Amino acid sequence: MSDLTTRTRSGPGRLLIAVYAIFALAATARSAVQLGTHFSRAPLAYLLSAFAAVVYIVATVCLARGNRASRRIATVSILVELAGVLVVGTLSLAVPHLFPDATVWSDFGQGYGYVPVVLPLLGLWWLRTTR
Repeated sequence: MSDLTTRTRSGPGRLLIAVYAIFALAATARSAVQLGTHFSRAPLAYLLSAFAAVVYIVATVCLARGNRASRRIATVSILVELAGVLVVGTLSLAVPHLFPDATVWSDFGQGYGYVPVVLPLLGLWWLRTTR
């Protein structure tokens, strides 16, 4: 195991990876239920939940792997996550009829204690700190 991998997975990195894994699981479960039971009610919101799940899964795996290529992919996925939270959060407040049901990123992650808006900032900080 390289020093780079060890640093990414050490200390606070373990907690960060665990939180990403929890969000990956939560977003995947939520989107699967939403898409499988009532897709026609809010297709945009449910597809965004599924997209968020994929982003969280990619970030989790790449943060856990921690090699050079994984760190690059993690950085891109976390930047996509941050953009998603900011865009969806803004749209869900400005044009609420587009989001009749909440997504992980609606209202800047209000339904999840605003963790979705803070998590990418922590992820980017951790990647930079362990560079």
